[in-house]
Amino acid sequence: MQRRTGCAEVIRVLQAYLDGETDEVTARRVVAHLDGCHDCGMEADLYREIKKSLARRERPDTRAVERLRGFGESLLHSAPGDGGNRIPGG
Repeated sequence: MQRRTGCAEVIRVLQAYLDGETDEVTARRVVAHLDGCHDCGMEADLYREIKKSLARRERPDTRAVERLRGFGESLLHSAPGDGGNRIPGG
């Protein structure tokens, strides 16, 4: 079984992926991870919603921004070797 890219690695490249700025191999790894990881898939949806709001020159939903900030901070505070950097309950 091929090992999927971890959550922390996906979050590092997620914005570039959503902007179409990753190479094909990275894009495929991100897609595979997002297909199998509910938490990261939800965060990708939040990024997309914030990006749409900004494109419309509207203020992004405060709850979405706070959730995204919390998700990023939880990645910074996760301990090495804690099960592949998965975010519990996120």
